[in-house]
Amino acid sequence: SNIGISPGHPAWWKRCRSSPPPPPERLDRRPAVRLPCARSPAPLHSRPPASLRPLPGSPCISAASASVVNMSASALKDLNISQSADLEKGKDNSVKSCTAKPVVNGSNKCANKEGNAPSACPDAVTNGNEAANVDVEYMDSENLVDLPDVDATLNTLVKRLDSKDWVMTCEALNNVRQLSIYHKERLQALLEPLVPLVVKSVKNPRSAVCKTALMTCADIFKAYGDLMVESIDPLLVQLFLKASQDKRFVCEAAEAALISMTSWISPSLLLPRMQAYLKNRNPRIRAKASVCFSKSVPRLDMEGIKEFGMDKLIQIAATQLSDQLPESREAARNLALELQLLYEKSQASTSGENEGEPSASLDTESWEAFCQSKLSALSAQAILRVTSTAPREGATVGVTSAPKEGAAVGC
Repeated sequence: SNIGISPGHPAWWKRCRSSPPPPPERLDRRPAVRLPCARSPAPLHSRPPASLRPLPGSPCISAASASVVNMSASALKDLNISQSADLEKGKDNSVKSCTAKPVVNGSNKCANKEGNAPSACPDAVTNGNEAANVDVEYMDSENLVDLPDVDATLNTLVKRLDSKDWVMTCEALNNVRQLSIYHKERLQALLEPLVPLVVKSVKNPRSAVCKTALMTCADIFKAYGDLMVESIDPLLVQLFLKASQDKRFVCEAAEAALISMTSWISPSLLLPRMQAYLKNRNPRIRAKASVCFSKSVPRLDMEGIKEFGMDKLIQIAATQLSDQLPESREAARNLALELQLLYEKSQASTSGENEGEPSASLDTESWEAFCQSKLSALSAQAILRVTSTAPREGATVGVTSAPKEGAAVGC
């Protein structure tokens, strides 16, 4: 349009300003590089130029969008159909969930059971690819019946206790309970190899094995009593640990075993065994040991108190009063109250026997003077604070008086 107009003419400059500038040359027009994969997307520089692309709103774009929507709807429909078909196929092959049956106490023979555990459950026993139905029964001691074949059970007992099959181990533990009730003389010969296997079962991470082993401990304590003292050390720490667990049914079984231990083993033999655990690094072990210790002391007679030493007992009570856990401190308070009653009874009996002698009043010593002579000032003050504020009539609060032979003592 500028033909015929010289560059110096004003009209030439006017037309130059009004005409659009020529399009710049594209710098990305390089030959397309083909990737080795046939399905790889085309590189960006091989896309068509902007002049050849359809404008927004054009019929081409609308048709392409419609086709994409139709393809998406078809794909979703096919996906839903395939998922529903898979669900229909999987209904017959689905695995049932584990169900825990409630604890039944009373006249029923089975106290609790883990029933029909399939292969998806942790308590299932599988042989290859086939799952077996397993029933683990928690039987009360009074509901256990005698064995039909005692000789066969005794011959395989140790082997089955050491088995890797946890169901077989539980069955063997129940056999130990049955033998301890009905044939304890014949089982006594196997106590030495049997107790370490029971300890191993108590440490088993499977709850069914652990609880059955704890119930076994309660029965063998009741059956053999003082005969268990020599082999009780590995059992004590496990019983104290299990009694402080968070699993309620395991904790209850461990506490029942501790009750049986403190009820059927002589305190004069049991107290020296438990004394070492009063200084354990684990505060939970110290707490359970303190409770059992305080419940065993009332079963001592006056000769047992003198043999063990009243001064040692009051020092143990003073030490536990400053323990970390409140359970230890409560057990120490109960122990101090019981020791006060025992001490005053011993002083009263001594003064009664020597009533006619003039030096009887000089031999008797008050509880306060005794504590101050055997303890430091702070410890004596703590013991006297506990014993002076508690009720004095009858048995002290929270303390079971010394029971008769065979009576149960709470732990």
